[in-house]
Amino acid sequence: MDGASQWFWLEMHVTCVHVHVKADRIEEFRQASILNHQESIQEPGNQRFDILQSKDDPTLFLLYEAYESEAAAAAHKTTPHYLKWRETVADWMAEPRKGVPYVSVAP
Repeated sequence: MDGASQWFWLEMHVTCVHVHVKADRIEEFRQASILNHQESIQEPGNQRFDILQSKDDPTLFLLYEAYESEAAAAAHKTTPHYLKWRETVADWMAEPRKGVPYVSVAP
């Protein structure tokens, strides 16, 4: 393999969480999620934690959570900041959030 075709790849365990927030709770959801993000990116095994908001419908969010292993992803769900986020935002959901798990194929 030449240098141009060599690349380093780490398997990531990704969850894309689809969230539909009540229209009158958008800003509160954003702020609570930012606090969760700030703590989550410091967790062992965290590779990425993005919060995305739809341009077309501001009540729709996507949380992109990437961890180096299933164990690290599972550990995230036991952290105080995640548990606080989950409790705080529960009543702000227009419908239950949906987490869809993925594994990386290429970075």
